[in-house]
Amino acid sequence: MQFAHFDIDQFLRNHWQKRPLLIRNPWNDWQNPLEPDELAGLACEEGIESRLIVRDGDALKMESGPLPEARFGELGKEAWTLLVQAVDHTVPDVAALIEPFRFVPDWRIDDVMVSYATNGGGVGPHYDQYDVFLVQGLGRRRWRVGPVCNAQTPLLPHEDLRLLPDFEATDEWVLEPGDILYVPPGFAHDGVAVGDDCMTYSVGFRAPSRAELVEGWADHQVDRMAEDDRYADPDLAAQPHPGEITAASLDRLHAMVLESLSNRADFARWFGTFNSQPKYAEADWRPEDLATPETVQDSLAQGIPLLCNPASRFAFIRQATGGITLFADGQSFDCTGETADLAMQICANATLEADPALAASSSAVELLVTLINQGSLAFDDGEED
Repeated sequence: MQFAHFDIDQFLRNHWQKRPLLIRNPWNDWQNPLEPDELAGLACEEGIESRLIVRDGDALKMESGPLPEARFGELGKEAWTLLVQAVDHTVPDVAALIEPFRFVPDWRIDDVMVSYATNGGGVGPHYDQYDVFLVQGLGRRRWRVGPVCNAQTPLLPHEDLRLLPDFEATDEWVLEPGDILYVPPGFAHDGVAVGDDCMTYSVGFRAPSRAELVEGWADHQVDRMAEDDRYADPDLAAQPHPGEITAASLDRLHAMVLESLSNRADFARWFGTFNSQPKYAEADWRPEDLATPETVQDSLAQGIPLLCNPASRFAFIRQATGGITLFADGQSFDCTGETADLAMQICANATLEADPALAASSSAVELLVTLINQGSLAFDDGEED
C-alpha cells in the first residue's frame, strides 16, 4: 500500500512537527484493511490492549479490555468508541499501513491503533505528546483541531482520560475513507464519528522525553560503575571557611558525573537497545521448535523467504570502524561484511529473500539462528497464522 500522490519533501519542510495537515485521499485505491467485527474480536483477546469508551449523558466512561463478547450486545443507543492498540502486531494488512509513512525513521514508529465508533462516538478533546497520522478507514469522522497545549494546560478531572475543558477549534474537517489528518505533538484535537461504522487507523510515532533518556542512560551507567570509584582530592588545601563547598570541589564533582555519561559510543549502543525494546515486553514470540544452524542453512539454500515479526523493532547504527551494530528487540549484534548487509536488509524489508549463498557464512547463520529463536524473524512456511 503506497501513496499515489503526496509530496513528502514539502510535508517535512512545512508541516512535520509544525502544523496539522489534511491530506485528501492520496492512495491509488483505498481499501479498508480490517472489518469492525474483527476489531471487536481482538478486543476480547487476552494480551491485546483495548479500551471501550461510552458516552453517559455529558460524561465519558472507560472500560479496559479484554472485553467479554457479550459486552457489545449490551451497548445501548449512547455513542461509544472501541480502541485497540498495536493492531499492526497481529494483522498484516494493518501493519502494511506503516510502509508509506517510513519517510519517518523506523526508530520513531510506535504502532497502529484502530478505533471503531458509532454515531457521535469519540474520546473527547485532548492532546498527545506524539505525531500521529489519522487515516480514515471506514465511514466518516469530523475532526476539529485547536491550539498547542503543554503541561500547564488545564485538564478535566477524570480517572482514565486526559480531556480538555476549554476546547476552541481553529480548523474543522470531515474525513472520508482514505483521507488522512496529520496532527503534530501538542495540538488539541477532537474526532467525532459522523454516522455509524466509523473506523480510524492512528499511525503513531514516539519521541523519548529528556527525562526518559537521562534516567535510562544514567541507570545503565550506574549499573556498570565500581563501588570504589569515588570522589578524591589528594591536593586538598586548608580553606578559610569549613562550611563552604568550594568551586574547585564542585568542578571536580561535576566532572565526575559528566565524564561517566559522556561516552558517545556507549550511549549509542545503550540507546539502540533501549529504543528497540518491544512495545509489549511480556509477549513471548519465541518459536516452539528452535532453529539450529543446520535448519537455517537448509532454509537459506532452498531460498525460503524470511519474515520479520511485525511486533519486533529493528534498527542499526553504522560504526566508525566499518560494519554496523544491529538492534532487534532490545538486543545488539555487531555485524561486518555480508552479515552487515544482511542485517541492513532485515531492517529494510518486512519480507526478505536472502541470498542462498549466506548458508555458507557462519556469522550470518549464527545471527539468523539468534533472531529466529528470540522471535524476531521466521522463515515463511507458507501457512497463515
